[in-house]
Amino acid sequence: MPRTNESQTAESFDVPQEVIDATLRAAAAQGVPAADVTLRDIALEAGISRSTLLRRLGGTRHTLDKALQAAGIASGARKPVRERAIEATADLISTQGLGTVTFERVASSAACSVPSLYVTFGGRDELLRAVFERYSPIVDVEALLAGPRGDLEDTVRRFYQLLVDALQREPRVLPALLAEVFARPGDANVQMVFQSVTPRLLAGVGSWLAEEAAAGHIREMPLLLLTQQMTSPIFLHFLLRPVTGLVHDIDLPTTDEAIETFTQAFLRVVALPSPSSGDGE
Repeated sequence: MPRTNESQTAESFDVPQEVIDATLRAAAAQGVPAADVTLRDIALEAGISRSTLLRRLGGTRHTLDKALQAAGIASGARKPVRERAIEATADLISTQGLGTVTFERVASSAACSVPSLYVTFGGRDELLRAVFERYSPIVDVEALLAGPRGDLEDTVRRFYQLLVDALQREPRVLPALLAEVFARPGDANVQMVFQSVTPRLLAGVGSWLAEEAAAGHIREMPLLLLTQQMTSPIFLHFLLRPVTGLVHDIDLPTTDEAIETFTQAFLRVVALPSPSSGDGE
């Protein structure tokens, strides 16, 4: 069968009934919507090669989706498997903990197949890295430090805002991961995530702080300790904030007030006076 040309639309292309039937059988066998069945699996179900299947579809998966729609069959077209898996994993981590994340549970929550997760991510570690990339502040922090920046005070304040946004974002992946660190620091899953994140953190935040120290703006300290001096107080406050807010007779500061307080506190500890500030003394 010749391939479609520019004038032959998906609506006019005649998809063979056996292809539609094979799609529905494969979807039923995998327990997923027809839109999530790969062309490879459809071809296997139909007993033909993938290239032959593509020829029968006129060279595009879109013709199959249109044929299913015309037949009154909901293809279940939704977000790609990658997006659904990342969101489902984030929900699992937030509500049940990192240790509950298995491909079987993710596939069930994301309404996809376990093989599709292996095709998409290769393995569980890569899925967890993708989730942390999405729900941690690491990417936003790297963008902040790579782009035009204000002075030290402004950059510290903006950095804290990114941390707070990540800590308060739903699903609460970052607080759940930090809780796992304190509860099970020897857990292989926890170590995998933080072994992949710590070098990036030190490369970004650490390099920026090292530049500030070299310029004489802040005290020279070991980068790990300097980074922890910067992040630990605000992490602790916002991790405890949901519980602290339930205690009677405690007035929580607003988020902006907390960020400003921690910004000024960090600067008082590590910032050095500018050379001009000592003139005349």
